[in-house]
Amino acid sequence: MHDWLQVNTLLNIHATQWLYAVLLTIFYFSLILGVWKFTIFKLKRISANTVNVIDDVLLEVLQSTEYLTFAMLAILLGMRILELPEKWVNRLDHVTFIVLGIQVAIWVSKAITVWTNRKLTSRDGEIPNPVITAMLSWVFKVVIWTILLLTVLANVGVNITAFVTSLGIGGVAVALAVQNILSDLFASLSIGLDKPFVIGDFIVFGNVLGTVERIGLKTTHIRSLDGEQIVCSNTELLKNTIHNYKRMSQRRVVFGFGVRYDTPPDSLEKIPAMIKKSIEKIEKTRFDRAHFKGFGTVTLDFEVVYFIVTDDFNLYMDIQQSINLTIMRELKALNVDFALPGINLVGLHPILRMDLDKSTSSPHK
Repeated sequence: MHDWLQVNTLLNIHATQWLYAVLLTIFYFSLILGVWKFTIFKLKRISANTVNVIDDVLLEVLQSTEYLTFAMLAILLGMRILELPEKWVNRLDHVTFIVLGIQVAIWVSKAITVWTNRKLTSRDGEIPNPVITAMLSWVFKVVIWTILLLTVLANVGVNITAFVTSLGIGGVAVALAVQNILSDLFASLSIGLDKPFVIGDFIVFGNVLGTVERIGLKTTHIRSLDGEQIVCSNTELLKNTIHNYKRMSQRRVVFGFGVRYDTPPDSLEKIPAMIKKSIEKIEKTRFDRAHFKGFGTVTLDFEVVYFIVTDDFNLYMDIQQSINLTIMRELKALNVDFALPGINLVGLHPILRMDLDKSTSSPHK
């Protein structure tokens, strides 16, 4: 057997050396794999006993290591025992550098992905800066793989300066071809930095109103009140004036009503104080003013202004409903009637006025 190994050759290398190379490859693979598994085991124990996120991230990064990388490194290390020509030794060095470079890039890319996922994890129901996080993740990964590509090319002897110059010229041509996409990309960056709205905000622009569901690199998805999803280009969206009702710290409410012209002045004088009292007793409201505003065509007009210190639209409607019912009850207690739109009862004959009052109070009308 020994004689056969010494006599037979492959690529001018004795079979004995090839056997040693195979055995060393198996040894190196077992060693590297064993060290990796031992490290993973230790990190899992450390991670289970600490609240530090660094060991968790490191564990996820190391677990992304490819078995193919172990095999390639073991083969490259095992081949070092062979008596190879200098040209092939240089090639092995280049291949080793490429394998290690790709694995490092995979580790860094995985770390960026873990960071992105942690940043996009809900905190108290809110997602902080999803656009900026997604864009930074994408940019970082592009930079990492670009550096790897340029480093590998430089290692194998490519003129990087000329290569980068050609990429710059080609990049200008590509930028001109995809300028609309780039415009939306920078618009999404602007949304992420300025944050005119975030996911969950209720916005209104143009004839569109709804809740923001997703902010992407090119489009924003909005769920309208009718239920359909509206997809809008980020560039077109930022060209409009955006009303963000979710960030409204308080709501100013202005409403008016009119009473009949035959209402006595003493009763008119009591109405503003009555309205003020009815609003001030309601929680989360701040009374501003209530006035006998003026003389309308057929009504004596009142105007009321108050604030609701919340952005809850349903609560606003509940409060307004309560105020309206209170005003109706108080005006009835004062024997003051609301004016009928378009009908002035002043100057009518008493019989006609009585008939009109009866007709408006009929349940069939």
